[in-house]
Amino acid sequence: MLIDVHVHAFNEKIAAKALDALAGYSGLTPLTDGTVGDTFAKLDEWGVDKAAILSIATKPTQQRIINGWAETIKSDRLLPFGSIHPDAPDCLEELERIKAAGLYGIKLHPDYQGFRIDEERLFPIYEQCARLSLPVILHSGFDYYSPDEIHCTPERALRVIGRVKGLKLILAHLGANRMWQQVFDTIAGADGEVYFDTSFTEECPDELMEKIILKHGADRVLFASDCPWARSCDIAEKIERLALTDDMKEKIFHLNAERLLGL
Repeated sequence: MLIDVHVHAFNEKIAAKALDALAGYSGLTPLTDGTVGDTFAKLDEWGVDKAAILSIATKPTQQRIINGWAETIKSDRLLPFGSIHPDAPDCLEELERIKAAGLYGIKLHPDYQGFRIDEERLFPIYEQCARLSLPVILHSGFDYYSPDEIHCTPERALRVIGRVKGLKLILAHLGANRMWQQVFDTIAGADGEVYFDTSFTEECPDELMEKIILKHGADRVLFASDCPWARSCDIAEKIERLALTDDMKEKIFHLNAERLLGL
């Protein structure tokens, strides 16, 4: 079984516009048209059984709209996360609504939402998520949108982990995109419910990826692609060729996600 915990899709009304903007920032070519239907078809083609659909509220006014849409796509195979914006005056109340709606966690993107992850104003959000047992997935490391500043570094993530006990934190892109040696040196093996996902790790050398997983523990690594910017099957093939045991791979491919998301 494959559970991809990092997939992006959009409301059909905005999918084309959203992908055009993201492709413009990054120079990447999307592999879906951004709609749920086409994303579902590609996931089938790539052998994915279930997928967490991640949305980002880039403005405070968007969080209610995005979370309402997320509720409508929830199914046995599509596992939508919600999103809040740190500048929304009702963001803590929105976390309560996300939990009540049965969404699987929240996605925060410090680059698009304009914050550093260890800013003081973020800690009430983390503490509320810990209290509600809502997993938080954070974009970590380099992003094309703001290439000159890393908003979530391994060091900043450590400050969050150290202060908020019980937070279920997923650091995307194997701890920090394009900062993998720093991840290994700094945060791999950190105590707590700290997970790394494998999204967009094609550039990470296999040997270093193995070292990070072994140091952090295969029970805290989640299979992920970052579709539509990468194919799930390519990330699966990369993990298959790593020098990990079959039991470790099973944990990464689906068992860890099942436990974390309560599937």
